[in-house]
Amino acid sequence: MATLSYSSMAVLCAALFTFSTLSKSQPFIGVNYGQVADNLPPPETTAKLLQSTSIEKVRLYGTDPGVIKALANTGIEITVGVSNSDIPAMAADPNAASNWIAGNVVPFHPASKIGLINVGNEVMSYNDRGLMQQLLPAMRNLQNALDSANLGKIKVSTVHSMAVLRQSDPPSSGSFDPDVKDLLKNLLEFNNATDSPFAINPYPYFAYRSDPRPETLSFCLFQPNPGRVDSGSGIKYTNMFDAQVDAVRSALDSMGFKGVEIVVAETGWPYKGDGNEVGPGLENARAYNGNLVAHLRSMAGTPLMPGKSVDTYLFALYDEDQKPGPSSERSFGLFKPDLTMIYDAGLSKTTASQGPPSNNTRAAAPNPTNGLARWCVPKTTGVSDSQLQANLDYACGQPGVDCTAIQPGGSCFEPVTVRSHATYAMNQLYQKSEKKPWNCDFSQSATITSTNPSYDKCSYPGEGGS
Repeated sequence: MATLSYSSMAVLCAALFTFSTLSKSQPFIGVNYGQVADNLPPPETTAKLLQSTSIEKVRLYGTDPGVIKALANTGIEITVGVSNSDIPAMAADPNAASNWIAGNVVPFHPASKIGLINVGNEVMSYNDRGLMQQLLPAMRNLQNALDSANLGKIKVSTVHSMAVLRQSDPPSSGSFDPDVKDLLKNLLEFNNATDSPFAINPYPYFAYRSDPRPETLSFCLFQPNPGRVDSGSGIKYTNMFDAQVDAVRSALDSMGFKGVEIVVAETGWPYKGDGNEVGPGLENARAYNGNLVAHLRSMAGTPLMPGKSVDTYLFALYDEDQKPGPSSERSFGLFKPDLTMIYDAGLSKTTASQGPPSNNTRAAAPNPTNGLARWCVPKTTGVSDSQLQANLDYACGQPGVDCTAIQPGGSCFEPVTVRSHATYAMNQLYQKSEKKPWNCDFSQSATITSTNPSYDKCSYPGEGGS
């Protein structure tokens, strides 16, 4: 929208207060901790690394006791997994489920904050009807075992690939594959009854691989692009992540499960690949994960689920050097085994307040003002109101950023437009940061100027002058 009413501002102020709290502890940002590798640091070292980041959730594919113990008393929520091979026994025998809980959950509770158990991984996309039919009985037996152990607050679910959708474009037409729809309906009834999430693995990276046009890459990386209008709803989407998640939302809603929450169990982008692979690259990976983190922090949500961020687990914490397949399969990591960042996705607690990372390298970022006073403002063209709103929400939610001037009665409250308010907030964050060009990026929607944007009684602080 082009303007904000006084009532909208009241809502915004409340949202900013909520977001300011969330910016310190961001429970919607998680990471996948795969271990198909022979060079990973000790779990205790990894636990300390995680505590230095804004990551609040960790997903394990199994139940490594060393990792679960290392995460005890850290406050980090843990998702553990039941392997596909364990599903038949757990479905056939309730005692197998009880023994699994007794061995893999009870010894670590409550010091280790296990919040979710995923039974199997992408089972509904396997060409194994028998295993698919065993999935729900296994989940039920596991839930019953949790209830018997007075651990009913721990949720039970399973993880799906995007292949469970028959259609996802446009998002409003999202629907499930009719070949598995009957089984999915029963699973969703379980999710609904137990208040457990529907976990999905959306990867814009794979969407780009199948459609490697420049405009598709920008759409996938949250970079400026013309957007795509949903012919069914009329909604304009500006990034692939929102479009994929909303396709799942539409599919769930069409089956009558509007109350089932979505969790993104995996999403990521490889930072390198083989010569014949389309899409892998350090800058693409930095742009995708960095801009995704900024998007989640903005609390903008998706068009069909506005005002909140879906719990999202980035793939992955480390590379897994023993995985088979092309090089990209072993190149999704955010950190090296020596704990240094492969690239900066904006996850460090010491840098999170500086805004989303630039998609450009620091060496290439010039100082366009030659030592004059500098202000950070939105670009004059190609920046949508939704992007400006996300920038506004993000900036005002950061520690030390004072946005009272754009609240009702403030010196910069008028004009009451999202561009005016975003301009003030973005500059406030820039001035509070290191005042380097990469601190004025905002997903490539901002620029540095030597023209003072101050007006009337509204004064903008400017680095190097006033």
